[in-house]
Amino acid sequence: MRKIIVLSFLTLDGVMQAPGGPEEDLSDGFTYGGWTAPYNDETSGEAMKKQLEPADLLLGRRTFEIFASYWPEHADYWPGINEVTKYVLSNTMESSEWENSVFVKNIEDIEKLKKSEGHDIKIWGSSKLVQLLLKHDLVDEFWLNIHPVILGKGKRLFDNGAMPAAFKLAESTVTATGVIIVNYKKYGQVKTGTVGP
Repeated sequence: MRKIIVLSFLTLDGVMQAPGGPEEDLSDGFTYGGWTAPYNDETSGEAMKKQLEPADLLLGRRTFEIFASYWPEHADYWPGINEVTKYVLSNTMESSEWENSVFVKNIEDIEKLKKSEGHDIKIWGSSKLVQLLLKHDLVDEFWLNIHPVILGKGKRLFDNGAMPAAFKLAESTVTATGVIIVNYKKYGQVKTGTVGP
């Protein structure tokens, strides 16, 4: 069985929209594109090398369109991005000129993909897709890059529909600019108790 790993840049208030640049995703009037740039440093660069290691990708249509318009010409920054399989959840797209792009239609297709043989599957961006997977308990791991900034509006990683699940800390780093880079792996059911005497 393949693991599904969600990788995301987040603000303190959970916004994940357009971390990379001002024109990345202007939907719903978002004006803070590129909010991660002031926090980049050597430590975050080293972490990104690890997070960008080749793996199959699963993307929502909107994120796929952003990636397909950028990464084929910038593969020197993300080695292997053109060669890995890009699975895209879409009801409207069926083909792309970006090599190794495969289109899936529904959650059942993703469940079959997860049960198949192959590399782990990484998800970047794709907020609606991640929320759908959390509703179906299909996320195995998170790599979160949490930035010390609040934006107040924008697409968010989490909504109120996720299936309850516990995760354990596997790795963490804090950069000099205050970014918390953390890896959580699924760790069974949620446990509860009473705090205090």
